Amino acid sequence: MHTLEHSLGTVDPAKKVGFLIDMDGVIYRGHTLIPGADRFVKLLLASEIPFLFLTNNSQRTRRDVQMRLRRMGIAVGENHIFTCAMATARFLAQQKPQGTAYVIGEGGLLHALHENGYAIVDHDPDYVVVGEGRTFTMEMIEKGAKLVATNLDPNCPTQSGIRPGCGATVAMLETATGKKAFSVGKPSPVMMRAARAQLGVEPAQTIMIGDTMETDILGGVQMGYQSILVLSGGTQLKDLKNFAFRPDRIIESVAELCDSDLITNRGAELSQGEVNSLLVGA
Repeated sequence: MHTLEHSLGTVDPAKKVGFLIDMDGVIYRGHTLIPGADRFVKLLLASEIPFLFLTNNSQRTRRDVQMRLRRMGIAVGENHIFTCAMATARFLAQQKPQGTAYVIGEGGLLHALHENGYAIVDHDPDYVVVGEGRTFTMEMIEKGAKLVATNLDPNCPTQSGIRPGCGATVAMLETATGKKAFSVGKPSPVMMRAARAQLGVEPAQTIMIGDTMETDILGGVQMGYQSILVLSGGTQLKDLKNFAFRPDRIIESVAELCDSDLITNRGAELSQGEVNSLLVGA
């Protein structure tokens, strides 16, 4: 086990510890479940510890994500899933209720916008909203509205390899229009704050688990959450020298957390010192 010391916020032992959990690289890789991930989730459910799966993929609805997890043997409700499409739609509904959007994206993003009172139009939109999509035409850059990105991930892993992600599309739009996009997905505080609020715990009680320094861990650090980096995904130990920030703990996979007192002692009852020692592996 590899660990790193890090300054932690004040933990109120009367309040629950909750988890924000990335999926690809933490729970599964492609279509393969990471060993021990199913047990970890079952323990969270059995211990009634609040958690949310976070994803920067705006293509799928919560129900789609739920079904994908279920087929891998992880039975969770839609209420355990929080997507960047949801975060984007809720943000826009706060900025301009009952607005309009021209969408470069697919079903998950369209569904989230509709659920939050937005109409999809093909001219004179309030916002151009960019998510992951398989089609793109030059006409899409001529809409002239405010530019909002569901995330800035440059690529998306698929079964057949890597394809351009939302960030790649946004970069082209920014260059072509001279406008800067506002991004809502991880590591944006907009999504990180909204997910934590839905989780129902305080910032110092929130633990972010992820495999990517640039999104998961950075997002947690910026918000004052505690963070755990897993080495089962895209980040290796040698990569850490490239970053000015560090996670609170580094583990091989979430399987290592299954016997942790953060789980078995129902994190809600742990004191400040106990959480600190668990996170640094003391």
